[in-house]
Amino acid sequence: MKRRDFSLAATSLGLMAIANLSHAQARMPKAGTEYLVLDKRAPSDAPAGKIEVVEFFSYNCPHCNSFEPELEAWVKTLPKDVVFRRVPVPFVGNDVEAKQRLFYALEAMGKLDEYQPKVFDAIHKQRQNVNGDAAIIAWAEKNGLDKTKFTEAFNSFGVASKAKRASQLTEAYKVSGVPALGVAGRFYVDGELAGNMTKSLQTTNFLIIEARKG
Repeated sequence: MKRRDFSLAATSLGLMAIANLSHAQARMPKAGTEYLVLDKRAPSDAPAGKIEVVEFFSYNCPHCNSFEPELEAWVKTLPKDVVFRRVPVPFVGNDVEAKQRLFYALEAMGKLDEYQPKVFDAIHKQRQNVNGDAAIIAWAEKNGLDKTKFTEAFNSFGVASKAKRASQLTEAYKVSGVPALGVAGRFYVDGELAGNMTKSLQTTNFLIIEARKG
């Protein structure tokens, strides 16, 4: 979802990895039109020798919810030198900071993989109230998390700091809408630039190859 809404064209096409660029059918995405090269490098948490791929998303974004199954399948295909992480953005909805802290609280408790789909499902399929601190804490307790532990994590300095860093990284990548992908602190692509999110993943595969070149 764009800060100025855009329509994501969801498709059921299989992933097309652009690994062999010499193939007659392969076409290199164009910088400036299908992806952007950042003027200034964004911070990366990837260890030396690794390439970081960041998905910028919001729990409130219906397009992010729709993109989840395709993204999850694609992440499983990533090579060993690629480190993938998610970053919740500070826009889409009125309780964005609380949603950022929800993400990092789940991460701090080691519950992110288990609860990531549950949060999306609660908001977009079950239409549950998961808006604001009190509702989020109540939702977490109702869905099996220890209320005391979750509340401590949710309100912790560490989680607040990570939420702030997420907002800073969003600005560093100049994210204009979600879902979007950042590569190696250098490249940015989203569904509007690439044409749709399937193509954005194809472009990201290409950008991973570009990042390896240094």
